[in-house]
Amino acid sequence: MISHSWIQSIRLPPRPRDITFHYSYVCKQGFDYALEYCRENNIKFGYIGLLDADTVLEENYFGKLLTKFKKDNSLGIASGGVYYNNGGKLSLEMTDKNLPRGTGRFWKKKCFIETGGYQVEPSPDSISNIKALLRGWKLMQYPDIIQIQKRETSAANGLWSGYVKNGWMAYYLGKNSLAALLNILYRSVKYPYYTGAAYFWGYISSAIRREKQIQDPEIRAYYHNFTFSKLSSRISGILGRDSKDPRNGEH
Repeated sequence: MISHSWIQSIRLPPRPRDITFHYSYVCKQGFDYALEYCRENNIKFGYIGLLDADTVLEENYFGKLLTKFKKDNSLGIASGGVYYNNGGKLSLEMTDKNLPRGTGRFWKKKCFIETGGYQVEPSPDSISNIKALLRGWKLMQYPDIIQIQKRETSAANGLWSGYVKNGWMAYYLGKNSLAALLNILYRSVKYPYYTGAAYFWGYISSAIRREKQIQDPEIRAYYHNFTFSKLSSRISGILGRDSKDPRNGEH
């Protein structure tokens, strides 16, 4: 039961569930409802956020993100770091520090509107990130702002299936072989190691079948022009995480 009058809930019509389009469809319905509700009730706001149901935020999580935005007018999208609770100790899921996570992310309203809002597509967060970068916005992930995820990323239908789907999504977005290689290599040296093989199979099998790809010209051009310099930058972003990241469970 909702105990706060400012919380609004909506019920969507039945729809087949999948982990590609369904998730982005549900999120978009929520964003559209929130934007229309604010417009009808003359509610002014400067930011809009997204939180998955399997994520627990530290106290004042969004307040800490707001402080980051107020310090940097060029910041368009940001999130905290995603952690897992392993026997009482927090471990950070290592990803590119310059890319905000899907859950617990915050958009500046202007950035959200300029980038076309939330799209009903696989990997909508990646699409939002790219469109923000192309418009000159800065993206950041702050590992000192903690969100604990109760289930490992891409594990909803099992890790193998999840990473096969991730490989398919990479192909769908038009990632060239160099961009896909980054993810395959990273997953292949990170436990559980088989996720790299799953990702590879999802990508290569989709390419062999010449499956449908995204039609958005900005996204296609971005990944088509993915260069070695961008690959090096992404690797540095993953390996160069701040050595002061809190992982000792003190938070």
